[in-house]
Amino acid sequence: MSKRTDNYYLAAAGPGTRYPALAGDVTTDVCVVGGGIAGCSTALHLAERGLRVTLLEAERVGFGASGRSGAQAIFGYACGQHKLEQQVGATAARQMWDISLEGLDLVRGLIARHQIDCDYVNGQMHVAIKPRHERELREEVEELQRRYDYRSVRYLERDETRSLIASGRYTGALLDTNSGHLQPLKYTRGLAAAAERAGVLIRERSRVIALEPGADATTQSRVRTASGTVTATYVVLCGNALLGSLVPPLSRKIMAVGTYIVATKELGAERARALITNNAAVTDINWVLDYFRRSADHRLLFGGRVSYSGLDAFASANATRARLLAVFPQLRDVAIEYAWGGYVDITMSRAPHFGRVAPNVYFLQGFSGHGIVLTGIAGKLVAEAVAGSAERFDLFARLPHADFPGGSLLRRPALVLAMLYYRLRDLL
Repeated sequence: MSKRTDNYYLAAAGPGTRYPALAGDVTTDVCVVGGGIAGCSTALHLAERGLRVTLLEAERVGFGASGRSGAQAIFGYACGQHKLEQQVGATAARQMWDISLEGLDLVRGLIARHQIDCDYVNGQMHVAIKPRHERELREEVEELQRRYDYRSVRYLERDETRSLIASGRYTGALLDTNSGHLQPLKYTRGLAAAAERAGVLIRERSRVIALEPGADATTQSRVRTASGTVTATYVVLCGNALLGSLVPPLSRKIMAVGTYIVATKELGAERARALITNNAAVTDINWVLDYFRRSADHRLLFGGRVSYSGLDAFASANATRARLLAVFPQLRDVAIEYAWGGYVDITMSRAPHFGRVAPNVYFLQGFSGHGIVLTGIAGKLVAEAVAGSAERFDLFARLPHADFPGGSLLRRPALVLAMLYYRLRDLL
């Protein structure tokens, strides 16, 4: 198997713009920490409101999950609407649902308005492998249409599913023509470029090593890196799992989960089209799921497996290729050219985690696999809150979030044991 262990998105997007590191002291209205989609969207929306914004990124724009993901732009939340209704009631849950759809519109709107070349394609499918999946997908389609008046979804029977996906593995599907997929690193970089044009000061290689929140709403906060300091009226933390222990109360609410993706060699247009004839992104609904889609240059991008241990315990490229061949055995002659991984941040409930750690210090984290859409709209919501209209942001701040059990030493082993149950459930 030919394999390059680097990120296909990076190879396809090229080196991109390099921003200098923070040097010296800067005073600004808002300091945004994190150069992924959430941070870039936050910075862009704040700058468009006329605020002075400085964005600090520890590595390079799009280095984290935003530039490595499966890149499916999907409606809703990983926890599902039922969980939201249980936690905040039907009215607030419906508002959150509407915000998720606004997020899908926002992705397309930002791409169009800022002319971001990121290979956006409409269409996404959740697919069934067993009768239980079929029942769950049918019920979801019925609920989305009846309770939420969401008409872009429909259920596909076995024959139609297999006419769209050249695999005997799937027995039914939920097709959503309003969701889609894109090249995530190009999208993230496009948002950063738009933010810079709007006046945002972007500083890469500027890892935050200390945060000193203001004592109250009238006191400025300080954000320190190894080579400078940003003094700001507001701070927005968008580092998710990569914030590390900067704010311990936040790190206890999320877990960094390793996920792995491979890209085949170029297949040619005809062979690639035959695999997924409608060019939708596809994911199954196992707890430990597979997801895949076609790229603009006619490869198959395939993600599968996760590592809850924080280690590459599955020899990711080989294990992911084996899962790819279980779906598409006709690709046995095709080499893997790229293999890469990254971390996504999950919460215990799989609901997003937004809020404040101090009166003027906001945070966005816990996107739990729905980051392409939710990170962008979250940036818009926190910009509204900073500007004085916090009602929509505070909908999400109401969601309760538990710490992962086990403390700093045992929380990951406890999660690994819990996930063994769900893997067995998938198999059975």
